[in-house]
Amino acid sequence: MNLRKVTAASATVFALALTATACGGGDGGDSNGSGSSGGDKKKITIGIKFDQPGLGQKTPQGYAGFDVDVATYVAKKLGYDENQIEWKESKSADRETMLQRGDVEFIAATYSITPEREAKVDFAGPYLLAHQDVLIRADDDKIKAPEDLNSAKLCSVTGSTSAQNVKEKLAPKAQLQPYPTYSACLPGLQNGAVDALTTDDSILAGYAAQEQFKGKFKLAGFKLTNENYGIGVKKGSDLKAKINDALEAMVSDGSWEKAVKDNFGPANYQYEDAPKIGDVKS
Repeated sequence: MNLRKVTAASATVFALALTATACGGGDGGDSNGSGSSGGDKKKITIGIKFDQPGLGQKTPQGYAGFDVDVATYVAKKLGYDENQIEWKESKSADRETMLQRGDVEFIAATYSITPEREAKVDFAGPYLLAHQDVLIRADDDKIKAPEDLNSAKLCSVTGSTSAQNVKEKLAPKAQLQPYPTYSACLPGLQNGAVDALTTDDSILAGYAAQEQFKGKFKLAGFKLTNENYGIGVKKGSDLKAKINDALEAMVSDGSWEKAVKDNFGPANYQYEDAPKIGDVKS
């Protein structure tokens, strides 16, 4: 028999089989969802805040902020390009549920690591050590210590305990002025309706770094609490170790420090060195 003579029908069947194999008839991709199937790259869904300037904000130009920069870097280390990221809003009250349901692969949204949350989800990091602090006007030289707030009007945001904590523990005579949001506090701080605004220093720096407020405010530098921001993942997920590796790389190659300066610099944010993975300061 002449082996070089193959019927046309057999050749066609053979070619179709090769094509099916090349196109990846199996699952395709790895355990993280990266890779491709049929030429279409998979995406990764990441939770962030949509309303926190300097950290996680949805803008007409896209998504911006320190948490966004960190999440984008981590995603790249996991094998995803920026255009493969699907951003999903993660409000504070919804974060554990979103991770448990699998709505997102991970969450980077000013997500402080606490024992209560660690009972429900796992955390990579921490990637930023924030502190409760006070934002004041740039030309204010009267508020130099927490007790100076006793003679000040302190913005109190509905649903936030930060201002109440200051009044109860540090400045019992502080006058709490209610506002609906932190954003609403800033014009009041600028025009003197309030003298100070308190929450995490990273959040304050992000608000103060907005174009319309640059140079108008400064952080007092009181460092009233420690807030260890971590990246939340589903309990037991192998992503925790991979994200920790990515965060260590971000610190070592200088990308972490650049992201801090780019997002918080205008508010004169006095950041500390990046916390070591697993080192949660109480």
